[in-house]
Amino acid sequence: MPTEPQIVERAEQPYVAIRGVVTMRTIAEIADRLPEVFGRVGAHGVEPAGAPFFKYNLIDMKGRLEIEAGVPVAAVAEAADIAQDADELLSGVLPAGRYATVTHVGHPSGLLDATAALLDWAAKRGLRWDVTETRDGEKWGCRLELYKTDPRVEPDMNNWETELAFRLAD
Repeated sequence: MPTEPQIVERAEQPYVAIRGVVTMRTIAEIADRLPEVFGRVGAHGVEPAGAPFFKYNLIDMKGRLEIEAGVPVAAVAEAADIAQDADELLSGVLPAGRYATVTHVGHPSGLLDATAALLDWAAKRGLRWDVTETRDGEKWGCRLELYKTDPRVEPDMNNWETELAFRLAD
């Protein structure tokens, strides 16, 4: 069950990630690589600076999705240093700005409904997303799923907390 959506200001956030192009059916190909990113961050002696996330760059629900599986770090220099150490890693900065957010508590299978509810909530309020329509799909400025629950601490996916945070157009 999602919480009530709200609008929040988010500061920019450096991160390290692995990017992949998948479909809705093959999303695990990128999702299952998140431990690799954690491993690289840890190998550099760096503590994550927040919850791991998936960043949806390009969305065509019937076709392909470009997704980053990422871990936030404290500084841009740390992110660049970690990414430089491995071919498939990239460093970036989640942009600052106004985001519409909602927290979903429950199994990740409920995220599609939570996403639809957030999109509908924003539409009813006349809010505009930081998104551009392209022939390949929707290109998002920043659309995140932040995984707040550590599965080592809470293995029951029905109790997981996931925050959706979609950047609004300025």
